Amino acid sequence: MIKVSVLYQNSEGKKFDMAYYCNKHIPMVKQKLGAACKRVDVDQGVGGAQPGSKPAFVAMCHLLFDSVDAFQKAFAPHADTIMGDIPNYTDIQPLIQLNEVKM
Repeated sequence: MIKVSVLYQNSEGKKFDMAYYCNKHIPMVKQKLGAACKRVDVDQGVGGAQPGSKPAFVAMCHLLFDSVDAFQKAFAPHADTIMGDIPNYTDIQPLIQLNEVKM
């Protein structure tokens, strides 16, 4: 199983519209990726390790696929549309990491 993590760093003066992300962007992504995407989780950062500190990431999205190949085949045809929607909810450049799920 492969997890694609999309991370949005928390930076002063940056915007992130969680309502748009959850209600418009993620449903569009799920529709475009189809059955290849087995699961989607969205996390909103609420704090850091120290009490009262800010979270390192304002938001994270985790998408599960059977393999890297399955992800690439599902994402590639829709990459421009999916990535082109980013300015509608944030001015943060997302960090993307592929992970092999072990447990």
